[in-house]
Amino acid sequence: MKILVDTNIVLDVLLKNTAFLTHSKIIFDYVERKQISGFISASSITDIYFIARKRHGKEATKEALKKILSVFKPATVTDSHIYQALDLDWSDFEDSVQYVVGESLSVNYIITRNTKDFASSSIPVVTPEQFLEAITENET
Repeated sequence: MKILVDTNIVLDVLLKNTAFLTHSKIIFDYVERKQISGFISASSITDIYFIARKRHGKEATKEALKKILSVFKPATVTDSHIYQALDLDWSDFEDSVQYVVGESLSVNYIITRNTKDFASSSIPVVTPEQFLEAITENET
C-alpha cells in the first residue's frame, strides 16, 4: 500500500501537536516498519522546513527533516504536475499539487486533516483516524 501524507500530518509529528500527534505518529510507525510505503511531496518538504524552522531553528529542523526523509520518500513535483494542478482550479492550489503528485504515484490514500479541500479527488482522502480504521479493518 502507498500513501501520500499532507504537510499538516508531518507537522503534527515534527511540532508535537498534542491534539493530533497520536494518530499521525502511528502512521509514521507503519511507514518506518515498512508495512506501508509513505511519500511526502517535495513541495511539502519546503513548507515543513519553513514552518518548523521558526520553532526549532535551522539546524534542528534540518536534522528532523533528515530523519523524516529516512522514513518517507520525497515525491518529485514536476512542471507537468504544476500545470495539471493549475488546470484543476481547486480552491487550494497546494492541495491540488498534492493530489496530482499522489495520482502520479498511484497512491492508495492521501492522508490529511484537511479533507474538505480534496472534495474532487478520485483518490481516497482521509484523516489519520480514518486511515487507521481502514487498515485495521483490512487486517482482520
